[in-house]
Amino acid sequence: MTHFDGADEPSRFSALRTTTDTTVILSLEGEIDMHTARRLRQVLTADQNDLPARMVIDLARVTFMDSSGVKALLDLHDATRDKPGWVRLSGIQPSVMRLIELTCLDTVFDCYPTVHHALTV
Repeated sequence: MTHFDGADEPSRFSALRTTTDTTVILSLEGEIDMHTARRLRQVLTADQNDLPARMVIDLARVTFMDSSGVKALLDLHDATRDKPGWVRLSGIQPSVMRLIELTCLDTVFDCYPTVHHALTV
């Protein structure tokens, strides 16, 4: 288990990375905006040379996301598109889901109500 704190904005964004044999669960917390998106990109690509085949990004504790967060997720999609496996989103709060739907990110990533659902489908 690896905990990433946003060094620049410790109270605004953090991430917890849990790894199983086959899946990485990345639990994000706080706000994802132009001030924290760079840190999100670092967390998403922490193992760029060894990206996991399966990843669940848990957004249950993300209270705000702007287009900077959308761009970071799209960059992850581009990095993993030609690799086997999948990246799924889970636990999306209504305010964040609205942005995901408006930007059609829900057509890029499969979205699930919980991490458990994302892992068992």
